[in-house]
Amino acid sequence: MAQPGNTFETIDAKGLREDLSDIIYAIDSTETPFLSMAGRGTSSGTKHEWQVDQLAAAAENALVEGDNASALAATPTIRVSNHCQISGKTVSVTGTMESVDKAGRKSELSYQLAKRSKELKRDLEHSCVGVNNTAVARTNDTGAGESASVSAFFDDNLANTGSLLGTHENRSGSTSTGWDGTVFNATARGSAVLRPLLESDLKGVIQGAWTNGGNPSIIMTGPFNKTVISGFTGNSTRFDKGEDKRLVAAVDVYVSDFGEHTVVPNRFQATNQAFAFTPELWSVAYLRDFRQHALSKTGDSEQRQLLCEWTLVGKNQSGNGVVDDLTSS
Repeated sequence: MAQPGNTFETIDAKGLREDLSDIIYAIDSTETPFLSMAGRGTSSGTKHEWQVDQLAAAAENALVEGDNASALAATPTIRVSNHCQISGKTVSVTGTMESVDKAGRKSELSYQLAKRSKELKRDLEHSCVGVNNTAVARTNDTGAGESASVSAFFDDNLANTGSLLGTHENRSGSTSTGWDGTVFNATARGSAVLRPLLESDLKGVIQGAWTNGGNPSIIMTGPFNKTVISGFTGNSTRFDKGEDKRLVAAVDVYVSDFGEHTVVPNRFQATNQAFAFTPELWSVAYLRDFRQHALSKTGDSEQRQLLCEWTLVGKNQSGNGVVDDLTSS
């Protein structure tokens, strides 16, 4: 039907009020699985040190009746370290922007501070599991100190294209001395030859971690290899839940010969790795916990800085494992 003549409609009107929702929708994830898993600690210096040790291998132990006791040789602990890294974000909002009427937030400064704090937490997650960094000490007034990432702590329980499980090798395939007594000795990771995630490799690193005394209850990987694990044919079951018409095709708990392992996808993790973590063997030590402070006012704006000073602590890497050099698509 045609519209009657001289009908007044919205496209002719002036002064219509804007229809702008008072809700701001953000799709970005704020989940940080590794930071949530790892413990929290404190550091009292820019170089954080700790000690690792292990028991002697179990052996047959029989003493002769009346035999004189002899002293066993003592094995010293191993002293290792990591360097603190300063991570921060800044916010600057003009006085005018803070004063005008805004949709979705009353204070622009508060909104931006909340947003940047989430971004800072995501940056820490990425620095721990999304990159392959060795520790960097502060040697001058222009170089930033850097914390070694999770990858730098592995010299065994490592499956990649250049190594065999149980050998002490870094990811370039060359022999590594492992702990050097100061900071873990590992080179930058990554091989040009990528391969699919195999169930046999994942079982191998889980077995190695368990044999060394760990309890690798968390398997953490990127989104693609999470779907690969869901396709394993081992100890996993998919079933049709008739009562609610859902087909469960994902594996969230993987059962191996060494227990149950929760499979956790991580958006910020390097896509070419799958970790088997013993959670209690990881923590993040803070020299300065998350904080904010006002920067000097130099004009008609409010400026804030958010920062924290932190380092990753791998308490004993032998109780963990990693499958490396994986395809991600």
